[in-house]
Amino acid sequence: MFSFESFDIKLDTEFIGRNFVFSEEADSTNSVLLDKGNKYTINGTVFYTEKQLKGRGRKNRPWYSAKELNLLFSILLSNKKYITENPVLLNFAASLAVGNALENLYQLKVELKWPNDVLIDGKKLCGILIESTSEGNKIDRLVIGLGINVNQTMFQGSYSIPPTSVKLEINENAERERLLAEVLNNFEELLLVLIESPENILKDWKQRCSMIGDKISITEGEEVKYGIFEDVDENGFLLLKDNNDRIEKIHCGDVSLR
Repeated sequence: MFSFESFDIKLDTEFIGRNFVFSEEADSTNSVLLDKGNKYTINGTVFYTEKQLKGRGRKNRPWYSAKELNLLFSILLSNKKYITENPVLLNFAASLAVGNALENLYQLKVELKWPNDVLIDGKKLCGILIESTSEGNKIDRLVIGLGINVNQTMFQGSYSIPPTSVKLEINENAERERLLAEVLNNFEELLLVLIESPENILKDWKQRCSMIGDKISITEGEEVKYGIFEDVDENGFLLLKDNNDRIEKIHCGDVSLR
């Protein structure tokens, strides 16, 4: 059972998670915060649930998570100071927040996969999904959804990347409240860095992305592209070099090693 008191005493933020909404179950934490009818407007609101009925990742792929074993939550950004038109760098900041927490608390060696996955030894421990709503042509709220495998040890279904969890990696139960507080503490710090010095977010993310320089394939819909993962640009987009040394900027897609 998640203990709010244990979590709250470890939370050291100004605004991220200070409005904390707990739910035993929800269709999707992102959907709850995106729906303006629910009247969640406070910047930094965190909506947390123990079970998602319609959890999803990128491209509406289902995200399965056992009840009361993992961390399923979304963060609302509604203050225009923190709303970016480019969600890729926000993805990077969120994945760094998780990666830094895993390294600091459990000494795990983290790899970050473009654009939004956190891996341990090639296995997926966390996925991130950023969604937004707009007023006219301006984004008026951003929601960062995170699913972190903490104490789950059995996973149903088939996966393009095999899943893992903190418990599987450290061979003991992890305190979810401590991990959540650490992730949110890190995220608030990194959000401020992103606003003031986005190049530092890029630098830190690239240091943990082991695929840069490798031969990869990128799948987007029915189309598959091949080349070398040359770099990411200042906006976080992937730069793919083909056999003729031409560089193509990739905005989205599933990356695999060849």
